[in-house]
Amino acid sequence: MKKLFLLTGICLFSTAVIAQTANTEPAIIPKPVNIVKHTGSLTLHKNIIIVAPASAKPVSNYLTAKLTNAGIFVTATQQALPAVIRLALNTKADPVIGAEGYHLSVTAKGVVIRANQPAGLFYGVQTLVQLMPKQIESADKVTGITWKIPFVEITDYPRFAWRGLMFDVSRHFFTKAEVKHFIDDMVKYKFNLLHLHLTDDEGWRIEIKSLPRLTQVGAWNVKKVGDFGTFIPPTADEPRDYGGFYTQDDIRELVAYAKERYVNIMPEIDVPGHSLAAVVAYPELSCTPGADQYHVRSGEKIMNWSSTGNTALVDNTLCPANEKVYEFLDKVVTEVAQLFPFPYMHMGGDECAKNFWAQSDAVKALMVKDTLKDMKEVQAYFEKRLEKIVESKGKKFMGWDEIVEGGLGPNAAVMSWRGVKGGIEAARQGHEVVMSPTDFAYLDYMQSDRITEPHVYASLRLSKAYQFEPVPDGVNASLIKGGQGNLWTEQVYNFRQVEYMLWPRGMAISESVWSPKGTKNWPGFFSRVESHFQRLDEAEIKYAPSVYDPSFLPSIAPNNELRIELTTEVPGLDIYYSFDNSFPDRFYPKYTAPLIVPKDAKQLRVITYRGKQPVGRMLTMPIDELNARIKRVPTAPPTTVTPPPNPARPAAPIK
Repeated sequence: MKKLFLLTGICLFSTAVIAQTANTEPAIIPKPVNIVKHTGSLTLHKNIIIVAPASAKPVSNYLTAKLTNAGIFVTATQQALPAVIRLALNTKADPVIGAEGYHLSVTAKGVVIRANQPAGLFYGVQTLVQLMPKQIESADKVTGITWKIPFVEITDYPRFAWRGLMFDVSRHFFTKAEVKHFIDDMVKYKFNLLHLHLTDDEGWRIEIKSLPRLTQVGAWNVKKVGDFGTFIPPTADEPRDYGGFYTQDDIRELVAYAKERYVNIMPEIDVPGHSLAAVVAYPELSCTPGADQYHVRSGEKIMNWSSTGNTALVDNTLCPANEKVYEFLDKVVTEVAQLFPFPYMHMGGDECAKNFWAQSDAVKALMVKDTLKDMKEVQAYFEKRLEKIVESKGKKFMGWDEIVEGGLGPNAAVMSWRGVKGGIEAARQGHEVVMSPTDFAYLDYMQSDRITEPHVYASLRLSKAYQFEPVPDGVNASLIKGGQGNLWTEQVYNFRQVEYMLWPRGMAISESVWSPKGTKNWPGFFSRVESHFQRLDEAEIKYAPSVYDPSFLPSIAPNNELRIELTTEVPGLDIYYSFDNSFPDRFYPKYTAPLIVPKDAKQLRVITYRGKQPVGRMLTMPIDELNARIKRVPTAPPTTVTPPPNPARPAAPIK
């Protein structure tokens, strides 16, 4: 007889109440494969019985915590009693839904979620929670709510097995509690992979017991706040006490926490570039004399970016011609591999500046010895040796798409970030690929006009993120493992800003990697997003309202006047504006056609409304900024044009 794990929590016979409801589709993100909504709803009362198999105890624990916060009494038992919510594993696997899919039914008899594996039950519970009133997400105890769930039948399963979010904890350190918070937020949208970027020029964030200086020295820098990448270099007397790292026990705790939420954690150790923190800790790893004078970066400029490639101002690379480097990497990989059960280990490989290698006698000798014709092949030599180290620890080697350039090792997997080109090439060579292209999946990019956002070199609107398609045309789809969004944190100084950058764009990524291809509908998606804004408000999770902000497109009219076109991502919004320095509302002029800027105007202010309600932020756009964007200097009155705050986008985005 199958052992059952039983929880009780909402009226021991919890009542099913029929209520007439509008036949609107529930606001579920990501959109399920198939959903049928019926008239009526189930009302949950003070006590309820939840029956679940013992193997799904993490799922029932998760649901219990949600319901307890909603004011519902929950107890656990192993008795097989009649249930209001039943979580059941199929005795015979359903090939349609696979390992992570589920069937969810809400009727007058109660809620039943069926799946082949506990992970499927977990994702069914996420959908169930989204069917409940928004107050289920409240950060505080909830009272006075009638907990109704609409009658529905849902069949759902993911399009991809790899549904990830990358969290850069190196540029700025985030605590163990904050990483747990990140996990809790991502699972609501059925992500199952947390990619932790653990090392970079600004900090080494994981304890390596055999190399203690990595965290004693490499985890700390001088605290700086402002426009990252432009900071004045720290002086010798400034305290290097900003940063932190995860002990190996911390990592084990995070891995266990994620596992209970059906999330794998993939570590990234970024080499041979982006390795300044390691070089500062162990200068002998560098090709360059004087590396012992380097310091862990705080955000000062250390690279020149141009159309011809990246040139390092300090040598932030490991030396590919130094055997000590491979001994070092063997120690690092050995300890990291033992901490993370996930079969893949990401070893970076991106944006490796090679100008210091080109000056190294040791690298020149290596090129002669191994007949390497250029620096790309030098990096390929490094990557292939590193791949063997990773594989010797029982792990699968993964790197950013630069590792394709000099020739891939036989079993390497590729994460394609510079668009999809590198991923296409890797797939054509028979390698596994995960897509995370900057054009659609870089969540550190500005979400609105640059006058409103912390400065980054590019923008990614919600509607563009929603266009993410992980499988390019003409590629063997079986080699595309899935996709992910990447959150780099150069300009992200605290966890509230992490939330702001993730949501709602993370919802768009989740739908791209979960929902069936060809089902996307922008107006329908955004309608669901707006419902989730209310849920995020209840949870006190910060999110970006940038989707309501208009876009500004300046041009020159035939008579040399400045012309401004305003557009919105969201259909049905009205834009009101002023040029007279006052703050417009809906009684001001409404935008209906491109504007001609009055000759003496200094700024344009705009705000968006839906009907009588303001929904967008009040934006102030300097006229000089618009002129600078089209490289036009106003003719009257004469003014000094201030260059725009962000430089031309570099050929290779800076991680």
